[in-house]
Amino acid sequence: MVIKVFLASSSGSTAIKKKQQDVVGFLEALKIDYAQLDIASNEDNRAWMRENVPGEKKPTNGIPLPPQIFNEEMYCGDYDTFFDAKEDNTVYEFLGLTPPPGSKEAQQAENSQKLQNGSVTEEHPDDDTTKIELKEAEQNGDAHTAELEEDEESKNAETDAQDENEEEEEPAEEEEESRKPAEEEEQEEAEGDKVEDNHLVSEEEEELRELEEEEEHPSEED
Repeated sequence: MVIKVFLASSSGSTAIKKKQQDVVGFLEALKIDYAQLDIASNEDNRAWMRENVPGEKKPTNGIPLPPQIFNEEMYCGDYDTFFDAKEDNTVYEFLGLTPPPGSKEAQQAENSQKLQNGSVTEEHPDDDTTKIELKEAEQNGDAHTAELEEDEESKNAETDAQDENEEEEEPAEEEEESRKPAEEEEQEEAEGDKVEDNHLVSEEEEELRELEEEEEHPSEED
């Protein structure tokens, strides 16, 4: 691909000369191959340029002024569009060329590509990544379910233990209640025996007292 710069070598306009020098000097600084085509001394160059500049890019009088820039047959633009591309570091894009590695434009293109790839990745994540995330989510869900089941089993075990304790307490209470009448009966029997023993003791004491009286007071017959 050859960059073609149409210019007028004998132009009397200082502004046109300055614009032409600006374009040519910038292309040389970037070491971009180009060809200068003079429209002042070559009628064919002037006719070709006027025919191939798009209608919307032509001035009201229909005659485009130099410099006009082409990439082979493809129209790139005039000085104003070239200047805008230079300010935006997009000259290679303006010329339809691939920016060399390490250039500002190449770095910008690389960053732009990364941003686009990042957006695509966010919108359409990798299937393997999605599967891994889904698997982790399922594992987390299973773990949570297992925890709930363990909690439920613990609660059931506590309830069963509580029921067993209550069942053990009930027979103990019944046994204690059944033991009370037996203890009361034993206590009554013991009190009865005590009363009987006291009665026997009283009878013995009475007999001894009578014997003592008989000894102290012998019968009159004696």
